[in-house]
Amino acid sequence: MTEISNIPAQGRAVVVKHTGSHYLLSRLPEWNLFPAVLRGKVRLKGSTATNPVAVGDVVDYTFEEGMSVIDAIQPRKNYIIRRSANLSREAHIIAANVDHAYLIVTMAYPETKLAFVDRFLVTCEAYGVPVTIVINKRDLYEGELEDMAAAFRGIYDSAGYEILEVSAITLEGVDALRARLSGKVNLFSGTSGVGKSSLIKAMDPSLDYIRTAEISAAHLQGRHTTTFYEMYPIATGGFIIDSPGIRGFGLVDFKKEELSTYFPEMLRVMDNCRFTPCTHTHEPGCAVKAAVEAGDISPDRYYSYLGMLEEENKYR
Repeated sequence: MTEISNIPAQGRAVVVKHTGSHYLLSRLPEWNLFPAVLRGKVRLKGSTATNPVAVGDVVDYTFEEGMSVIDAIQPRKNYIIRRSANLSREAHIIAANVDHAYLIVTMAYPETKLAFVDRFLVTCEAYGVPVTIVINKRDLYEGELEDMAAAFRGIYDSAGYEILEVSAITLEGVDALRARLSGKVNLFSGTSGVGKSSLIKAMDPSLDYIRTAEISAAHLQGRHTTTFYEMYPIATGGFIIDSPGIRGFGLVDFKKEELSTYFPEMLRVMDNCRFTPCTHTHEPGCAVKAAVEAGDISPDRYYSYLGMLEEENKYR
């Protein structure tokens, strides 16, 4: 941690960790950590999120009585948000000002559900976060699991998403992934147990303070090894935001008439629908439904879309 005396009395910094009401800041691209608390009036500015300040936020701070205080949050270029499990608040911001998000998935041990993948991707599309899907634990896939991986690739290749395949154990694909991170703020996210922390340590072994844990054999789900959202510098340049494993990903603030525009494969054909707007559910002459029937749009993706429409109606 940087000596407080070496930090300017006021300035602008990036939130690199938050633990409840306490934060760590750094004046990126320098890595000079110092603690901060949030000024009360900032915390109470009508935010519906459980965390009005998120990792990646650029904030203004001043020092008061030996402690830095966050005075203001700068406008975000983007962010990733999900519906919170805390029913007293509406949403939780996973990270802000992300240059690139990497959604880590696995075919088994545990299996990442397509509904989760699609909700994460839709949120990235809606909030302007470039995203790549990373299939981890590639060393385990043969036979039936390889067939599952091939089917998964087919779904998201046709949707237009970039897919990387890696193994934190054999290091397959790790060099290629590492090379993409330099000079950027990168979010690694996924469900519990997909190996985010192990993959980060494989890319930079010096990050030995990132904890990992075995999969729970009873439930084939990962144990949470990352408790708080936290940013790390990596040796080759750039930064990684590691997030706790997420077991559910609810959408926030979506209008049902706009939802299909966040599916790239639907966006490509929807101008040919007979009616505008078109919900792509019951209308005649719907180009999206025709593309599903023709095999040009994955039925799995279309069913995810229908599930999201139902979810949006539920929360209205």
